[in-house]
Amino acid sequence: MRSPRLDLNLFVVFESIYEKRNLTRAAEALSITQPAVSNALARMRKAFDDPLFVSTSTGMVPTPLTENIIGRVREALQLLEASATEGDVFVPATSERTFRLSMPDLTEAMLLPALGEVLQQQAPGMSIECYFTPRSDMSTALATGKIDFAIDVPLVDDPQLRQAPLGNDHYACMLRHDHPFAGDTLAMDDYLALGHIQVSSRRQGSGFVDAELKKLGKQRRIQMRVQHYMVAPLVALRTDLALTAPIQLLQRHDARIFELPFRLPNLEWHLYWHRSSEQDQAGLWLREKILELMSGKARAPKQQKPKRRSAQAAS
Repeated sequence: MRSPRLDLNLFVVFESIYEKRNLTRAAEALSITQPAVSNALARMRKAFDDPLFVSTSTGMVPTPLTENIIGRVREALQLLEASATEGDVFVPATSERTFRLSMPDLTEAMLLPALGEVLQQQAPGMSIECYFTPRSDMSTALATGKIDFAIDVPLVDDPQLRQAPLGNDHYACMLRHDHPFAGDTLAMDDYLALGHIQVSSRRQGSGFVDAELKKLGKQRRIQMRVQHYMVAPLVALRTDLALTAPIQLLQRHDARIFELPFRLPNLEWHLYWHRSSEQDQAGLWLREKILELMSGKARAPKQQKPKRRSAQAAS
């Protein structure tokens, strides 16, 4: 039976060892001595009757027991921290918090310039770090505190997470201004005759656009596959390739933009955070800023409207 009197501070050391994979670096992060970390680990090992971490040439490797409990330990530490600061008055101008966000490159481009401007004016000491977290790892990353917020499509279903819609965007097609195609609208035959850029982080498989075309019994010709949305317009601007992407991305470039000759569902973005951080005042402030900026309430640059399809082309 595990001791009910286990010092809660030991779990802080435990989490730091897990994060740093090294006793000395864990001690430096906690501003304590390395022998104090070793002593804490010894007490934890005795309490759990497990080595918890195994020393190897590459660092301290967690045991299966450690991997099983680290998520709950981190969640508990977050809850304790939130409880201790819940009554504090959050002052953006003096905050030195660091928030870690996960999002694809497209939403980085849409959010970070405006968010950076807001932080510079209202919370100059606050820091933002961005990472890409696979959708399959998002819930764990939010629960364990590896990230504070995530922006993704509404396909994540976890009762431990909270979410809010950030708005949506529709798809259009982009061609460079001096492209050989001279029409004012794109009919389906025109679209399928073009060479296309596909954006996908996967090595193979059809994308969202191609899946919708397949439902219509159609197939486009993919001539280049890229990993990130932000590079795709640069390719389209220097080639005869067409890019189908969210219109907010396309309107950032001086190019011809066409309505698609077929229907695509709008692209939706949701903001996710863990329920344990629900009452964190700094997190609540940042969450409201992200929601405001992504919903279009903040100042936005003037944008070129896409060319509309004619009734004949739409039929």
